[in-house]
Amino acid sequence: MAAGAFAQVSSFPKPSYFRETFSKTQPKVELKDPVRLKDFVVGDNLELSLKNYLALVVANNTDIQIQMLSLEAPQNAIQRAFGAWDPRATAQFNSTRATTPPISTLEGAAVVKTLAQPLTMSVTQTLSTGTSYTASWGGAKNVSNSSNNFFNPALTSNMAIAFSQPLLQNRGSYVNKLSLMIARSRLKGSQFTQTTQFINLVSAAENAYWDVVSARENLRVAVSAEGTANEFLKLQQKQLELGALSPLDIYQAEQTYASRKLDVAQAKFRLAQLEDTLRKQIGADLDPQARHVPIVLTETVDVPASAEVAIDREAMVQQAVNTRPDLKSNLQNLDIDDLSLAQSRNALMPNLALTGNYTSNGRGGVLLVRAGGNTPLVSVPGGLPDALDQMFGFGFSSYQLGLRLTLPIRNRAASADMADAIVRKKQDALAVRNTQQAIRLSVLNAVTNLESSRESVKLAKIALEYAEKNLDAANKKYELGTGLQLDVSNAQDRKVQAESQVVSNSIQVRKNLINLLVQTGSLLDDRGIVIR
Repeated sequence: MAAGAFAQVSSFPKPSYFRETFSKTQPKVELKDPVRLKDFVVGDNLELSLKNYLALVVANNTDIQIQMLSLEAPQNAIQRAFGAWDPRATAQFNSTRATTPPISTLEGAAVVKTLAQPLTMSVTQTLSTGTSYTASWGGAKNVSNSSNNFFNPALTSNMAIAFSQPLLQNRGSYVNKLSLMIARSRLKGSQFTQTTQFINLVSAAENAYWDVVSARENLRVAVSAEGTANEFLKLQQKQLELGALSPLDIYQAEQTYASRKLDVAQAKFRLAQLEDTLRKQIGADLDPQARHVPIVLTETVDVPASAEVAIDREAMVQQAVNTRPDLKSNLQNLDIDDLSLAQSRNALMPNLALTGNYTSNGRGGVLLVRAGGNTPLVSVPGGLPDALDQMFGFGFSSYQLGLRLTLPIRNRAASADMADAIVRKKQDALAVRNTQQAIRLSVLNAVTNLESSRESVKLAKIALEYAEKNLDAANKKYELGTGLQLDVSNAQDRKVQAESQVVSNSIQVRKNLINLLVQTGSLLDDRGIVIR
């Protein structure tokens, strides 16, 4: 991404400051192409183990890339909080020419004409302790046709430093850094939220992987059932040719074979659909060359050894409580609530501040000296250096110290903010408890579902063994003439159903194991995924 290439990161008066401030170039957003897809191409196929598949998901998945940007705004909020202590420079120049009628002989002219050109420059900043200061320099040029002026033109210069130090409200670094601490705390909460989103996205991606494996195995079962139906149809066709079977009795076998072919076609379309979903997960749909490469998944439906291990329910619950990022996010909200309460308490305090300023003045210009009588005026040359010399000589100065108190008779807004902060903390405390209860229930349900599916696999395999024996017995009885065609057809159906049950229950074990890792918050660690 190049979106931040033109963000202002330089400070005045660096040359880059002006380039970044006045640049009219629009930021460009450049999206990267999918990576590492060719690394897993073997022959004409894209062969993916679960580990390699998840590596491609992390590198190329668009939803994950979107989540990677979710921390940008909270990080910018931290920078924004530092902005409260940024210095500000101000400069102002005016030029005013005026012609006015006199109202007194003291004005020294029949028509008073003046020119005033003041210039002020100042720097203002608030420090993290709450102290605010202003350092300023001012100068002015005043020209008049008045005969009573001592200096014409008159040049003045002054330098001033003013400060204000809060003594109650906004006093100290802790109070003034509360906004910064809240921004940092919210960043931590956003990191926990981001981790939760990553876990959900990786879980969805892995489930998509096992959906394809399931569809592949269901296609294998459908092809096997088609072959079995075809073999039985061929047997009946031979019997028909030998006259041992009535032409009316072959329709059942043909109908069964046609149904099996339909099952194969539907299984193929289902597999193709899920493979397209898988390509989206790894970004292969964005690559014109990779989007049509056949995908071969190397994982099998066999129940992993990790699913056979006995599970300590309370240990799983405790692990989830210690690991779940959504619970950590809720706990982080309590920290934000404490900081907000401190802000509200600060707003309720009276505003008492110690103020002070110091000013040094200087004057210069063309001095008009009158000797008296009919002696003409004598002009003594002078200018800005004289005014600056007097200003830095500190001979004409003034200083002031004082106290400023702002005491609201009643501060309903601050009181309401304080009440809201207390309510939010109570709500967040209850949210933590609610999340803890939900975590316990979800973990226990996940463990139960895993144990149930694990047991279902064992029972499904036993049912498959009996279905295979039953089909073998039905075929032998039919060959001996003691069985019915309907018995063979029913036996075939039961075997297909039993094989499908073994596949679906085996895949469900995998998915329930994923769900348990999600509920305990350990999916990323278990898969060795580190997202930066």
